[in-house]
Amino acid sequence: MVGGGGVGGGLLENANPLIYQRSGERPVTAGEEDEQVPDSIDAREIFDLIRSINDPEHPLTLEELNVVEQVRVQVSDPESTVAVAFTPTIPHCSMATLIGLSIKVKLLRSLPQRFKMDVHITPGTHASEHAVNKQLADKERVAAALENTHLLEVVNQCLSAHP
Repeated sequence: MVGGGGVGGGLLENANPLIYQRSGERPVTAGEEDEQVPDSIDAREIFDLIRSINDPEHPLTLEELNVVEQVRVQVSDPESTVAVAFTPTIPHCSMATLIGLSIKVKLLRSLPQRFKMDVHITPGTHASEHAVNKQLADKERVAAALENTHLLEVVNQCLSAHP
């Protein structure tokens, strides 16, 4: 599909992306169902939160485009840290900051406030990796971005479930 589908209605940068198989749903264990047992947050739980985020240019999820993978999620519940590396589909993807912002917002809305989040581009996979990572790591810039009503609307579209 060329044109129309992406943010802004322009031509798509990556008109024919590779589509990957979605991983299955994680079976719930007896320990997770037991309300008496403390349930720590792990990499699979974080991956389950972000895998269904919609790509801003394609009617596909970040998991289907292999932008996010469970192996690129690191969690330390005792230290309250989450690190997510994401891989844009092409090295010059202009949507990389928006994708990172969508991941960050999903985590901010889903995790307890005690968690410190690091959302960044997988090293060596994007031409502007350093600049994008700097923006995503800057709390003031993230807060300012989320005050922009148009940008927040686009992020919310990425986070909404497919119809």
